[in-house]
Amino acid sequence: MKKQCILTLGVITGSAMSALAGGFTGFEGLTEGVAGDTFSHGGITFYNLNNDSGINPDGSNFGPGDYGTNFIIENATLAVNDFPGTLSGTNALSWGNAFVPGDSLSINIVSTLSMTTGQQETDASFNILYFENGPWGGITIELLAMLNGDVVNSDSILISDLGGRDNLIGDMLSVNGVAFDSLTLNARFDDGTSTAFAGLIDNVTITPAPGTVGVLLLAGTGIVRRRRSIN
Repeated sequence: MKKQCILTLGVITGSAMSALAGGFTGFEGLTEGVAGDTFSHGGITFYNLNNDSGINPDGSNFGPGDYGTNFIIENATLAVNDFPGTLSGTNALSWGNAFVPGDSLSINIVSTLSMTTGQQETDASFNILYFENGPWGGITIELLAMLNGDVVNSDSILISDLGGRDNLIGDMLSVNGVAFDSLTLNARFDDGTSTAFAGLIDNVTITPAPGTVGVLLLAGTGIVRRRRSIN
């Protein structure tokens, strides 16, 4: 199941709109290997990797840094061939403590990460390849759009829990229409407890809304939720 909620912010005018810069990266042109605990590409900075605590899918605990604090540029050619609708080019963004050189790849565990253009934006999306079923079933992968530390928009994927062996699946996370200054990707159980998932991402786009000029009026006063089944 996929769910999106939008919180009304009001009106944004003048200089705030002129700050909308945007960025895009498919991680192409980067050398495979460790990119560091913070790195920038295509106008987007990635940071705050695995800096939280939570409970693993098997019930054990993890703490900050246990899954590694380095972003990894992964040559994902074999996965691109298998999931052409999710991944493209050669590279994708991974994380953790290790990678497999060459066309093969490892799918590493992540609990949280953040990204920003350093400006206020309104729209964002990226493709995500992740394991479903097996020990991962029932976990929610969540994208949070933040403004001044508050959540203003979100999108999420409820990982399928169909039993049997885990398998890879591709999807997309996106937010749009509400101003934000950073994005956070994380994982949680139904009760809100932080956990982790295994996957990687590609084709990260962060932009102002198409045709946005002058005034962005966000109508409504409630919370709008969008849901779709992925089972």
